Amino acid sequence: MTTGRLYDIQGFSVQDGPGIRTTAFLKGCPLRCPWCHSPESQAFYKQLSWMSMRCLGLDACRSRCINACPKGAIEEGEKRTDVATGDELRMVHVKRDLCDNCGACVDKCYAEALTLCGKDYTPEELVARLLQDKNFFDTSGGGVTISGGEPLSQIDFVEAVLKGLKENGIHVALDTTGFAPWESLERTLPYVDLYLYDLKHMDSAKHEATVGVPNERIKENAKLLAEAGKSLQVRIPVIPMFNDDEENIRATAEFCAKLGEAVVLVQLLPYHNMGVMKYLRISDGKPLEATPPSDEKMEKLRDLMASYGLNVTIH
Repeated sequence: MTTGRLYDIQGFSVQDGPGIRTTAFLKGCPLRCPWCHSPESQAFYKQLSWMSMRCLGLDACRSRCINACPKGAIEEGEKRTDVATGDELRMVHVKRDLCDNCGACVDKCYAEALTLCGKDYTPEELVARLLQDKNFFDTSGGGVTISGGEPLSQIDFVEAVLKGLKENGIHVALDTTGFAPWESLERTLPYVDLYLYDLKHMDSAKHEATVGVPNERIKENAKLLAEAGKSLQVRIPVIPMFNDDEENIRATAEFCAKLGEAVVLVQLLPYHNMGVMKYLRISDGKPLEATPPSDEKMEKLRDLMASYGLNVTIH
């Protein structure tokens, strides 16, 4: 039986296509963008997440998760003072080099500070869940957005979900990096009304050096989607010291303009640091931390792209 793995379902989403939408976030992505605001989307396997602010820090509670781990991957961590009572509490610490994400500790955590990120669905289960929000779609001109990670990495599952949604008259958007075989994208053509298409950098060498893959396939797939008569909402993350220079923005605008009427909107997405805490929940690694671009900078880039006849907005 075909199944797919998700890490979140977000209702009342108003930034992932027209109207009120429900966005299904699939787990797993071939890119490794250091600024990713959802680092839990990158790995295909389930991951143990530890949220320190939920940890009770009590002796009896702490012993439950420590004793539950068969790998000895949970140990006593740093001390914290309860601001309300003044009591001294001790958190736990997950030793990531030992943790195999088995989830044995999750059921022992009263406060849900320990959770397992990743849930499997059949296409029928996910379609049924998404259809629960149909009234919102019908009244707002919205629909469902399938996002990631990279949803095309689970193409068999995604195609079945897309088909189920269209059979129920749902407007469907697909949020993709474009880094997938054309054959996978081609399978989605009958069911997708709008492609939210990521463009990160026009120089393939810099693209590969930063996110781990070249961009030739991404650009070629965008052209093929335009030739197929599909609508694209291009999304450009604006990352300081990576792609926010005028030369790259001009090259990106020229590329989008050549796609013609297929590009219905260009969204400039200014870097933010809200993903930093998410990295700390699932790993000991350090994410990119940069200064978000100023409003003045974003407006300048918007005006530059708009000068190429594009409909541009700041996300």
